[in-house]
Parts: sequence; structure tokens; C-alpha cells
Amino acid sequence: MAKGPYSIVGRVCRQLMWQTLIGMGLLCGAIYAATSMLLKNEQQEQLAVKVGFIHELMRAAAFRGGEPEVFNKLVYYAPRRPGTYLEVWRGDGTLLYRDGSEIAKPDKNWKAMEFQYVLPQGIQVRGRFAEDCSQHARMLAGLGATLVVATLAGAAFVGFATTWRVRRGLQPLRALERQTEAIAPDRLGDRLHLPEPVTELQPWIDQFNGLMDRLQRAYLQLEGFNADVAHELRTPLANVMGQTEVALSRERSPEALRETLVSNLEEMQRLAALVNDMLFLSQSDRGAVARRGQAVNLVTLAEQVVEFHEAPLAEAGLTVQIEGGVTAAVDEPLFKRAVSNLLGNAIRFAEPGSRIVIRIAPDGGHEVRVEVQNAGPAISPQHLPRIFDRFFRIDTARLDSQSHHGLGLAIVAAIARMHAGRPLAESDGSGTRVGFTMALQ
Repeated sequence: MAKGPYSIVGRVCRQLMWQTLIGMGLLCGAIYAATSMLLKNEQQEQLAVKVGFIHELMRAAAFRGGEPEVFNKLVYYAPRRPGTYLEVWRGDGTLLYRDGSEIAKPDKNWKAMEFQYVLPQGIQVRGRFAEDCSQHARMLAGLGATLVVATLAGAAFVGFATTWRVRRGLQPLRALERQTEAIAPDRLGDRLHLPEPVTELQPWIDQFNGLMDRLQRAYLQLEGFNADVAHELRTPLANVMGQTEVALSRERSPEALRETLVSNLEEMQRLAALVNDMLFLSQSDRGAVARRGQAVNLVTLAEQVVEFHEAPLAEAGLTVQIEGGVTAAVDEPLFKRAVSNLLGNAIRFAEPGSRIVIRIAPDGGHEVRVEVQNAGPAISPQHLPRIFDRFFRIDTARLDSQSHHGLGLAIVAAIARMHAGRPLAESDGSGTRVGFTMALQ
């Protein structure tokens, strides 16, 4: 069963209040125990002093007059011992002296001390001397009550004071709450900030603002992607609709209708290819991983790709040279698709009669680098970082936009990511090199 929400302020305040209650309770308990022990020791010392006095009194009396004088001295000094009680027995167990009824009898607040002496003339006595300690008991009771009240009051004060202080301390969080609530789709550029930076909150604010940066970029890319998709779909759909309307405008011969259907089929095939490419990129965005097979020589796969492009190569008078060679486990269909896209792109922009070079070589100890170099117009530095974006076309490349929809290099980048690699592109006076890297495993 899921637990319900709870208040951090309430939980922290309750925990601090209980900690204070326990801490102060232990401290006050220790104070009470120490005070009680000191009073008990003091009472024992006072009892010992008074019992010693009684001993000296009986010893002097026994020396002067024996047992009768001892009894007389105890009777004589009884009124001078307020708050005390004395009993004395002979050695044979008979009572020698006991304080009269006018003297209060011991109760639970009295402390007593037993004693046994041999007085002069061989008189053996034993007795019990008690003293009223009610004042000490009352003082201890008052101290205990004071400590209990102080403990409860201290815990309550800490609880209320902590609640007030924590709520004031959480005001920056409420400010962030209001700022977060104000962020809307039309205000994605807003970011969280505090007038006075808070050390504990600043990392969280930075992470949130970084997340908003990524979401804003993704949102803008999605808007651009939707616009590009609409643009790419609109033209072939308009062609299909226009050709169909023209064909239906009047009676047509079977041959004319066949030409119209063939043209519409080409447009629909182009639309199908575009949709398939978009679905592939969507799967890549969801984190699809390449299915690596047995280790193969990548040069052999590149040669198969070159063989597939023999016709356009021959038409443009281009030659292809494959350099390097690495044996690695890759997803063969995806690898050949990436090389095919690179080679097709290189053929489109290569100077007629030039040579295209495909290089496959290790890149560090854990990656393989695949690049296709052609001799043609250099790509400007501002366009170079964007050539792997979806539907991105350099102006000079838009001339043949009817046959290419601008997803070829985006698919190359997706295949590289599916192999734990990355796309790469360089262009200078020596030519343009576009390719990708892949992790060996």
C-alpha cells in the first residue's frame, strides 16, 4: 500500500522536538540523580555525626554512673534532638530507652542508622537512630517537578521555534514553485533563479535549467521536424492530386491513364520511402541498438555497396578506392545502408571524373572509423555541423530535392549511434570527408 504524502516541515519539527525532549530528559534525569545522591550522602554523614555524638554521650554517662546514668542522659537530651527518633536496647534484647510519644515517629521520609557499642563497665547496647529528612524529600520533589516542566517547555519551544524557522527557511522553495508554475509552452525560455543564491538549491536549479534547455531545443527541433515533414509530404501529395484531377477532367485513353497511374505510383513510393525513413529514425530516437552479427571484413561489405552504385558511378565518370580494412561485428544491413548513403551523397556532389575514397580504419583502440571522401565544392563551416540534421539541405543541394528528401545523413548518424558511435564531417580544400565511428563491441 502506497504511503500518503507527508510534510517535511512537520516531520523535521517533530523529530527535533522528540530529540530535544529525550536529550533534555536525560540531562535533567542526570541532574536529579546527582542531586539525590549528594543529599543522600549528606544525610548519611549527618546521621553518622549524630550517632557518634550519642555514642560519646552514653560512654561518658556509663563511665560516671553506669546504665541508670545513660538512661538519664538520653532522657535529658531527647528534647534537644528535634526531628530525630532514638531507640536503645541492652545486650540481652530488653529495651533500655525509647523516645516518648511526644516525638514524631519515623515514616517513609525518615532516614535511620543502626549502631552497636560496648560501653564502659561492659555495658553492651545496640540501637537505631532516625532523622526526619522530609525537607530534603520536598526539595527533591520540587526539583523533579521543575526539571520535568523545563523539559516539556524546552521541547515545545524547540518544536514551535523550529516550525517557524524552517517555514521561513523554505521561502526560496516557494519562490521556485511559483516560477515553475509560470512556465508554459509559450514561455519555454523562462528559467529558475533566486535573488540570493542558496548553496543547497543551486545545483538543483542548474539541473532543472539544463533540463529546460534540452526540452526547449527538442521542442524547437520537433516544430522544425513537423514543418519539414509537412513540406515534404505536401509536394508529392499535390502532384498525385493534380495528376488525378487532370486525368479525371475529360475522357482519357487507356495509355494516358496508365501513364498517370505510373506517375502516381512513383510519388506514392517516394512517400512510402519517406515514411519508412521517419519510422527508422523514430526507432533510433527511442534507443534502438544495432544487432551485431559475426565478425566480418568491413571492406567486403563496402565493396558490395560500391557494386550496387556502379551505374551512377559510371554515369558520372567516377572511380572508387577503398583503403584500410577492419574486421568487426556489425549489423551488416545497417552498415551497408550507412555506407550506401555516404557514397550516394558523395556521388551527387563529386566533380565529374574524380575519385571517391572510402577509408575504413581503427580509430583508437575501441572504435572503427568509416569515412567517404570526394572532390567537390567545400561545405561552409556554418553548414558543416548541421548536415546530419533531418531534412537539412544546403542551398546548392536543393536542385534535386524531388529525388532526395534530406534524411540520408540523418540516418547515417542514427546508425552510428546504434553502434555506440558518432557521425563526423570535415571539409576543406582537399575535399569533403563525411563518415562515422562505431564501437568495436
